[in-house]
Amino acid sequence: MLVQRKGCPRWLRPSKYTEEFQCVAVELVRSSGRPINQVARELGMSHETLRNWVRKQERQTGMGPASGGDTPSVADKDAEIARLRREVAELRQEKEILRKAAAYFAKEMDR
Repeated sequence: MLVQRKGCPRWLRPSKYTEEFQCVAVELVRSSGRPINQVARELGMSHETLRNWVRKQERQTGMGPASGGDTPSVADKDAEIARLRREVAELRQEKEILRKAAAYFAKEMDR
């Protein structure tokens, strides 16, 4: 295992996750049928890291999407759609608050 040194490039640093943890996390994604984002959140880690592990194992075992096909799964797409819908609802609410504030201050300026 490489020794982490100050100023050492990120790709040379050892992973903070053990190989056993990586295997268990990937198996959890595969067996649970839940989106990678949700599993990563439950494990307290980055969803991109977990997604990279899943893709790496798919390439090594030949399972999952065809090699070179980095298409997201249906569960990932559903999770992304749900996240975007929540974001749109929040933005609409913020827009409405700002619209009311602008009307209030315009009315106050006329006095």
